[in-house]
Amino acid sequence: VQLQACGGGLVQAGASLRLSCAASGRTFSTGAMGWFRQAPGREREFVAAINHSGGGGGTTHYADSVKGRFTISRDSAKNTMYLQMNSLKPEDTAIYYCVTRRSLNRLVLSAVRTASSYDYWGQGTQVTVSS
Repeated sequence: VQLQACGGGLVQAGASLRLSCAASGRTFSTGAMGWFRQAPGREREFVAAINHSGGGGGTTHYADSVKGRFTISRDSAKNTMYLQMNSLKPEDTAIYYCVTRRSLNRLVLSAVRTASSYDYWGQGTQVTVSS
Protein backbone atom coordinates (compact mmCIF):
# COMPACT_ATOMS: atom_id res chain seq x y z
CA VAL A 1 0.00 0.00 0.00
CA GLN A 2 1.32 3.40 -0.94
CA LEU A 3 -0.16 6.78 -0.13
CA GLN A 4 1.04 9.75 -2.12
CA ALA A 5 0.13 13.14 -0.68
CA CYS A 6 0.51 16.42 -2.49
CA GLY A 7 -0.90 19.92 -2.60
CA GLY A 8 0.98 21.61 0.20
CA GLY A 9 2.66 24.96 -0.17
CA LEU A 10 3.33 28.40 1.24
CA VAL A 11 0.29 30.66 1.54
CA GLN A 12 -0.78 33.72 3.47
CA ALA A 13 -3.23 33.61 6.32
CA GLY A 14 -6.79 33.45 5.08
CA ALA A 15 -5.91 31.57 1.92
CA SER A 16 -7.01 28.09 0.88
CA LEU A 17 -5.23 24.90 -0.13
CA ARG A 18 -6.44 21.48 -1.18
CA LEU A 19 -4.39 18.46 -0.26
CA SER A 20 -4.74 15.24 -2.22
CA CYS A 21 -3.80 11.71 -1.28
CA ALA A 22 -3.74 9.02 -3.94
CA ALA A 23 -3.75 5.42 -2.80
CA SER A 24 -2.37 2.36 -4.53
CA GLY A 25 -2.82 -1.15 -3.23
CA ARG A 26 -5.77 -0.26 -1.06
CA THR A 27 -9.22 1.02 -1.93
CA PHE A 28 -10.53 4.24 -0.43
CA SER A 29 -14.12 3.09 -0.95
CA THR A 30 -14.47 1.64 2.53
CA GLY A 31 -12.86 1.69 5.94
CA ALA A 32 -11.21 4.59 7.68
CA MET A 33 -8.84 7.12 6.22
CA GLY A 34 -7.79 10.60 7.22
CA TRP A 35 -5.21 13.25 7.86
CA PHE A 36 -2.82 13.97 10.70
CA ARG A 37 -0.33 16.79 11.01
CA GLN A 38 2.83 17.56 12.92
CA ALA A 39 4.33 20.96 13.50
CA PRO A 40 7.97 21.46 14.56
CA GLY A 41 8.38 20.77 18.24
CA ARG A 42 4.83 19.56 18.64
CA GLU A 43 3.10 16.25 18.93
CA ARG A 44 1.45 14.69 15.93
CA GLU A 45 -2.23 15.53 15.97
CA PHE A 46 -5.42 14.36 14.36
CA VAL A 47 -6.94 16.63 11.73
CA ALA A 48 -9.81 14.84 9.99
CA ALA A 49 -11.06 11.41 9.02
CA ILE A 50 -13.71 9.59 7.03
CA ASN A 51 -15.07 6.41 8.54
CA HIS A 52 -16.92 4.32 5.99
CA SER A 53 -18.53 0.92 6.12
CA GLY A 54 -19.01 0.55 2.39
CA GLY A 55 -22.32 0.43 0.53
CA GLY A 56 -23.48 3.71 1.96
CA GLY A 57 -22.38 7.02 3.36
CA GLY A 58 -19.56 7.44 5.81
CA THR A 59 -19.11 9.73 8.75
CA THR A 60 -16.61 12.55 8.91
CA HIS A 61 -14.69 13.66 11.95
CA TYR A 62 -12.69 16.82 12.58
CA ALA A 63 -10.40 18.22 15.19
CA ASP A 64 -12.02 21.16 16.96
CA SER A 65 -9.23 23.43 15.71
CA VAL A 66 -10.20 22.87 12.05
CA LYS A 67 -13.93 22.30 12.26
CA GLY A 68 -15.79 24.67 9.96
CA ARG A 69 -12.64 25.46 7.97
CA PHE A 70 -11.45 22.08 6.66
CA THR A 71 -13.43 19.52 4.68
CA ILE A 72 -12.38 15.94 4.08
CA SER A 73 -13.71 14.03 1.10
CA ARG A 74 -12.87 11.16 -1.19
CA ASP A 75 -13.36 10.19 -4.80
CA SER A 76 -13.74 6.43 -5.00
CA ALA A 77 -13.40 6.40 -8.77
CA LYS A 78 -10.00 8.06 -8.51
CA ASN A 79 -9.12 6.31 -5.26
CA THR A 80 -8.10 9.67 -3.91
CA MET A 81 -8.81 11.50 -0.68
CA TYR A 82 -8.84 15.27 -0.29
CA LEU A 83 -8.53 17.84 2.45
CA GLN A 84 -9.92 21.22 1.50
CA MET A 85 -8.43 23.81 3.83
CA ASN A 86 -9.99 27.26 3.95
CA SER A 87 -9.29 30.30 6.10
CA LEU A 88 -5.83 29.01 6.86
CA LYS A 89 -4.07 30.28 9.98
CA PRO A 90 -0.38 30.37 10.88
CA GLU A 91 -1.06 27.68 13.48
CA ASP A 92 -2.06 25.33 10.66
CA THR A 93 1.58 25.24 9.59
CA ALA A 94 2.73 21.62 9.72
CA ILE A 95 3.56 18.55 7.71
CA TYR A 96 0.30 16.87 6.77
CA TYR A 97 0.14 13.09 6.51
CA CYS A 98 -2.61 11.03 4.93
CA VAL A 99 -3.36 7.75 6.61
CA THR A 100 -5.44 4.64 6.23
CA ARG A 101 -5.80 1.19 7.72
CA ARG A 102 -5.09 -2.33 6.59
CA SER A 103 -8.61 -3.36 7.59
CA LEU A 104 -11.47 -2.42 5.27
CA ASN A 105 -13.89 -2.39 8.19
CA ARG A 106 -15.31 0.68 9.81
CA LEU A 107 -13.23 1.90 12.73
CA VAL A 108 -14.79 2.15 16.17
CA LEU A 109 -15.55 5.76 16.96
CA SER A 110 -13.23 5.91 19.96
CA ALA A 111 -10.23 5.05 17.75
CA VAL A 112 -10.82 7.38 14.81
CA ARG A 113 -8.66 10.18 16.26
CA THR A 114 -5.82 7.92 17.40
CA ALA A 115 -2.69 7.75 15.27
CA SER A 116 -1.93 4.16 16.23
CA SER A 117 -5.23 3.07 14.65
CA TYR A 118 -3.77 3.63 11.20
CA ASP A 119 -1.34 1.25 9.52
CA TYR A 120 -0.31 3.20 6.46
CA TRP A 121 1.10 6.70 6.32
CA GLY A 122 1.95 8.85 3.34
CA GLN A 123 5.22 10.72 3.06
CA GLY A 124 3.74 14.03 4.17
CA THR A 125 3.27 17.36 2.47
CA GLN A 126 4.38 20.67 3.98
CA VAL A 127 1.85 23.40 4.58
CA THR A 128 3.19 26.78 5.63
CA VAL A 129 0.89 29.67 6.46
CA SER A 130 2.44 33.09 6.88
CA SER A 131 0.86 35.85 8.95
